[in-house]
Amino acid sequence: MLPRRLERLPATTLADDAVIHKASTAASRLLGLAYLRELPSGHALLIADCRSVHSFGMRFPIDVAFVDENGAPIRIARAVPRRRVLVERRAFAVIESRAGEIARFVRRGPRRSVG
Repeated sequence: MLPRRLERLPATTLADDAVIHKASTAASRLLGLAYLRELPSGHALLIADCRSVHSFGMRFPIDVAFVDENGAPIRIARAVPRRRVLVERRAFAVIESRAGEIARFVRRGPRRSVG
């Protein structure tokens, strides 16, 4: 079941098993996936215009992809545990997913703009 907090956000379906929710409000950008009991398989959160994230308040490990303005990955951190801060100064946006699922949401090569 999709958490209510994510249901309210705009979403883009990339494939049958890949939906990205866009953190479009100040609260959704600040909280990210923190305090959720779990994130359903096949869902991720996009935070545009973002160069750093934290995992304070996380109840499960996450994968984090820092991407450029075309959506190409710059750096991917896998299975990030609680209470961490990640920074990538070159990033345009960040995609957060359940640990082990980031490959569904990032691809190498040309891609449409993120954000």
